[in-house]
Amino acid sequence: METSTDNLFISRKRAVRFLAGLLAGLALSIIVLGVPAFAQVSTPAEPAPPQAPPATLVFGNRPITDLRAQVLTRTPAERVAAAQSQLDAIVAAGPSGPVTATNVEGVIVISVGNRNAFVIMNGDVDELAGETLEQKAALATSRLQTAVNEEVELRTPLRLVWAAVQSIAVTMLFVALLWAIRRGYRVLAVRLPEGAEQKLSKFSSGDLELIRASKAGAILQRFISSVAVVLAFVLGYFWLTFVLRRFPYTRPLGESLREFLLAKFATVGLAIVWWIPDLFTIIIIIVITRFVSRLAYLLFVAAEQERVKIPAIYPETAQPTRRLVTILLWMFALVLCYPYLPGSDSDAFKGMSVFVGLIVSLGSSGIIGQMMSGLTLTFSRAVRLGDYVSIGDVEGTVIHVGSLSTKIKTPRSEDVTIPNAVVVSTPITNYSRFADVEGVLVPTTVTVGYDVPWRQIHALLSLAAERTPGVRRSPAPGVRQSDFQDFAVKYTVLVNLEQPHLRGATLSALRANIQDVFNEFGVQIMVPAYESDPGAPKIVPREKWFTAPAPPPSAAETR
Repeated sequence: METSTDNLFISRKRAVRFLAGLLAGLALSIIVLGVPAFAQVSTPAEPAPPQAPPATLVFGNRPITDLRAQVLTRTPAERVAAAQSQLDAIVAAGPSGPVTATNVEGVIVISVGNRNAFVIMNGDVDELAGETLEQKAALATSRLQTAVNEEVELRTPLRLVWAAVQSIAVTMLFVALLWAIRRGYRVLAVRLPEGAEQKLSKFSSGDLELIRASKAGAILQRFISSVAVVLAFVLGYFWLTFVLRRFPYTRPLGESLREFLLAKFATVGLAIVWWIPDLFTIIIIIVITRFVSRLAYLLFVAAEQERVKIPAIYPETAQPTRRLVTILLWMFALVLCYPYLPGSDSDAFKGMSVFVGLIVSLGSSGIIGQMMSGLTLTFSRAVRLGDYVSIGDVEGTVIHVGSLSTKIKTPRSEDVTIPNAVVVSTPITNYSRFADVEGVLVPTTVTVGYDVPWRQIHALLSLAAERTPGVRRSPAPGVRQSDFQDFAVKYTVLVNLEQPHLRGATLSALRANIQDVFNEFGVQIMVPAYESDPGAPKIVPREKWFTAPAPPPSAAETR
């Protein structure tokens, strides 16, 4: 019984040792085998080699296709070089058949006759551009066929000779046409302007010098020069494209020039076609604006002629208001037409608009100020055409009120131009504004001593005014005692002029009559530099009024 118990204990002990050894061996294996695995997982991956850029296969000066895929260690550039060498060898040996494309297990082989040239793979396809393998292969086959034919033609002397003959013939024709254009320009540039001047002179009452001064002949001559230059350029362009297309090596350049010109013509034609609806819109805007501006013109002309009453519009402001309204209407029409102009949404058009606006804003600040002063002057009705005014130290008749300046004709027939900004900032005396209604009183003064009765002075001044031509009888001239000075009384006579623009001449005649009247009645006119009373009054007797070299008195002066 004891023996069986001991054996069972020994067996259990051996089993525990076996399990402990097994667990230790398993842990050691995990440590030995797991550390390298963990280390391999935690190590960062090496960066992939950079992708080689695509290369273009060019043969016979023509692009055939783009190769993008890298086959083993061969980059697209190396594939292109190998394909060019293979095509050169094929053409040198003489192609024995057409260019074909064969699909071999997803790879398309391009062959010339029975010899393979290069392959196109799925990696060569630009999927972002929407290409497919079949489309790329078909386009490459077509281009390669054209290039191979041209290479064969380039190695055929007879064809080259025929191309040279055609080029020489076209060149001679081109030179002849240039000579004809130059000859025609010399004839038309001399005869046509002279004939045009003669015809224009018939419509201008035979004033040939006026037509020549307008440089109509020079303008026509420049137009003829421009037409001649354009014709020569077009002929040169067609000659160059024709000659380049005769030879295989330069044919791609000639075709590109021709396609460029055709593409430009097509672009312009399509732009014109697409612009037709916008053109109709612009025409409608222009027609409506012209109709409205014509109505405004008729309305303001009627207001200027006082046939129509417009609130706040006077006859003298009708014309500038019409011009302002017309400018605003056409500016509004231009704003409406702007989005419909071709190229208005382009960056170049926008940049040009900003540049023009900047130049105008920087360079026209003074002009805008003068124009605003002109508007202020016009609508304030400070001066009108024909008014006799005094602006600063300039006195005369207004002959022009413009946007930038005002012109005045002085009594000495001087033409004085005053900027509107100066006119607005200077006090203006208008002698004509109330001349037709109330009349403008013009003063002149004399000083007479206290020993002369003032009633006599009033009568003398009134008599002198009555004798003066150009002075209105109604209202009658008035005399005022303006001031009491140290030794004399200052008298002012106010007269109303019939013609304000003759103000200087009328005042001169009035002062002459005052001297005659005072001398006639023996009244001395005092001067400011008075010292003492003279022994006899300082007067001129009547018998000495016309002392030589004064002319004899007229009938009017004798009365």
